[in-house]
Amino acid sequence: MKNILYIGNNLSSKGKTETTIETLSKLLRFQGHAVFVSSNKSNKLWRLFDMLFAIIKYSKKADYVLIDTYSTSNFYYAYLSSLLCQLFKLKYMPILHGGNLPNRLKTNPKLSKTIFSNSFKNITPSNYIKTEFEKYGYTNIVCIPNSIEIDKYPFKQRDFQTIKLLWVRSFSEIYNPLLAIKILKGLQNENIKASLCMVGPDNDGSLLKAKNFAKTLNVAVTFTGKLSKTEWISLSQDYNIFINTTNFDNMPVSVIEAMALGLSVISTNVGGLPFLINNEIDGVLVNPNNETDFIEAIKKLQSNIENTQKITLNARNKVANFDWNIVKNLWISVLE
Repeated sequence: MKNILYIGNNLSSKGKTETTIETLSKLLRFQGHAVFVSSNKSNKLWRLFDMLFAIIKYSKKADYVLIDTYSTSNFYYAYLSSLLCQLFKLKYMPILHGGNLPNRLKTNPKLSKTIFSNSFKNITPSNYIKTEFEKYGYTNIVCIPNSIEIDKYPFKQRDFQTIKLLWVRSFSEIYNPLLAIKILKGLQNENIKASLCMVGPDNDGSLLKAKNFAKTLNVAVTFTGKLSKTEWISLSQDYNIFINTTNFDNMPVSVIEAMALGLSVISTNVGGLPFLINNEIDGVLVNPNNETDFIEAIKKLQSNIENTQKITLNARNKVANFDWNIVKNLWISVLE
């Protein structure tokens, strides 16, 4: 068994969405590994200091350092953490989450090379990122998909007499939450009975914008704020279509979870989504930032229930392959 230091945004206790650093660290501990996690500091600067201090603290103890790596400003956490790991000759593995990371390879080639060329392995949840990195000459890449514990996601076939939309994500501009509200308004304008529930904490002020936008359009939207995994899984039983409105993405766990639950998934065709969803086979892909495409896809799902149920069953069968009992073997091969 290994000693692992995991660097990332461990912020669910501060009102943020639970991310891979928490779910994966728990699962690795169940496998018998000792996993140390940093950081849970709310302030970005203090969080960075805490991460770097953790690397120093565990430099003689850690067999591996896992580093959650995103395409936004948190990219620099990964850069500085990787430098310190190199200084202490630690085997570190960036986990490539950011859907816009390929753009970082283009705009920050030197920083990217410093991080990714000197790593022990680069771990990507999707073949999308693997393919993009290989275009830039990176070969030290292992694809390990985001995992779920499939038994915790009860599969249910839905009816579609009324359209009940569910959106689950942190409220952030890159995830385009306002589009979900436009979709609801468009459905109601066509006299289609529809409702929308949006689940997730605020990240950049987008939650307040969404609430104000719903008022402007005069549509009733249910905003739950942050829910625990158990709470939103329970809530999902009352909805039938999951909409993923993002402009950038990699392999979002929320979409995998929706597929496991039997929700019909309609997503923008961006980033890693076409590597996850086979259009009209186990989900539906539409153009980004286009409420008309979403509305037409919703109408099509509603009009052909037999085909829609085939799609949701195919989706459940696909994501069964992301169960931890399967995915853990990929981590075992990397760590041991």
